[in-house]
Amino acid sequence: MRRILFCLAIGLALPAQAEWGRFEYDFDEDKTPWQEVQAQLPVYPKQENLVPVAVSSATSNRFFVDRASVSVGEDHVVRYTVVVRSPSGAQTVNFEGMRCDTGERKIYAFGREGREWSRNRHARWEPIQARQQTGYHRELFFHYFCAGGEGAPSLDRILYRLKTGGYYPQY
Repeated sequence: MRRILFCLAIGLALPAQAEWGRFEYDFDEDKTPWQEVQAQLPVYPKQENLVPVAVSSATSNRFFVDRASVSVGEDHVVRYTVVVRSPSGAQTVNFEGMRCDTGERKIYAFGREGREWSRNRHARWEPIQARQQTGYHRELFFHYFCAGGEGAPSLDRILYRLKTGGYYPQY
């Protein structure tokens, strides 16, 4: 009886070891971990460089991207300045980054009166809320910066989408 239990225990352990060995084999030791490039603050946005972005009919705010500030870094982060205007004329200006491969966003700096930047001391990567209809991050992610699931986009492709109104595949 002991031999049967011993053989049974060995038989159950072998597939687990084989599975563990396969996992270890698949691990890519040469792959370097992602590292973010230090973001340089852009020139404060000018009215003539603002491109309107339609977000949702559920909000009366208007959204703009400063095309002169859009860049794609060596770390594959899309960096851009966004301007949000309320119907009453209030304006919010942010310099932000977006990671297409992880679906995250980060606010690097806030615009202040006097056309100056104030660095965000609490900047961190946060997930983009795909279900938030009035969120401009969702629209920028799916239709301008990371559209079509292409991974790291090219600057030319992003600027083309800003110029033509975004990526909307025909269904």
